[in-house]
Amino acid sequence: MKRLGIFLATTFILTWSLEFILMANGGYSNPYLIFILSGVMLIPAISVVITRLITHEGFKKFGLKPHFKGNIKFYLMAWFGPSVLILTGAALYFLIFPSHFDPTMSSITQVYQAQGIDVTASSMTTIFIAQFAAGMLLSPVLNIITTLGEEIGWRGYLLPKLREHYSDRIAIVISGAIWGLWHAPIIAMGHNYGTGYPFYPWGGILAMIAFCLFIGSFFSYLVIRTKSVLPAAIGHGALNGFVGITAFFTIGDVSPFIGPMATGIIGGIGFIVIGTICFVLVGRQAKPHSLNLNTVTAKTE
Repeated sequence: MKRLGIFLATTFILTWSLEFILMANGGYSNPYLIFILSGVMLIPAISVVITRLITHEGFKKFGLKPHFKGNIKFYLMAWFGPSVLILTGAALYFLIFPSHFDPTMSSITQVYQAQGIDVTASSMTTIFIAQFAAGMLLSPVLNIITTLGEEIGWRGYLLPKLREHYSDRIAIVISGAIWGLWHAPIIAMGHNYGTGYPFYPWGGILAMIAFCLFIGSFFSYLVIRTKSVLPAAIGHGALNGFVGITAFFTIGDVSPFIGPMATGIIGGIGFIVIGTICFVLVGRQAKPHSLNLNTVTAKTE
């Protein structure tokens, strides 16, 4: 477990230090926010490299080989699955709360106009179609650098190490909870859930941990079945690139803990269902040592 300790300590110290500095310098209003958070996403992968250098573990079977043969269906699940699940949750939310559905996209139109962008109903439709297509078709590859930065750490290193000591299901739960907790400082800054809710920020942090448990189960299943971290990075990129699509049609006072965003309990119902199914399926299959992405056995920890 020594390697796990080094990896987690390095990841959390580097990440939280940078994010607490960001918090003290304007938080989400900091003009360099996007660059800082993009850099933060690379920290888990950097920590893997640091850990492997410190422990002389080496870099064999880093988890980056794609293993396409026989696994194309899992890559398709990674590429299109998040978008389908986001749309499913949003559709259910708007069926339950139809007053929050705005087919005219007036809220997002006002956002563009506030930025000095002159938009019309027809141009908004064009913008939506472009965003929709880019999110579903291109975001998995456009976001691949930053999402690999996370997934090399979480599903490429942490998960396999945990699988050497625990069952697949327990390893998925532990890795998902750690992944969610890692987001705590930016959740406190208002990411996903804002700041004006009861039990701030702990309610948002717990909600993020729950979300990461379900989505982490889905990503972990893809990694275990393909023996590659790439499907998780693709799925993560698809999620990040498409998750905001619901904002085009949302109006009124909505609760981020409910939806229509995927981080809400209704908006995220698709991820809850698929995460649960993956959790059940992964526990039913044998776990030969060959499924591990790392060559080091538990004895060398």
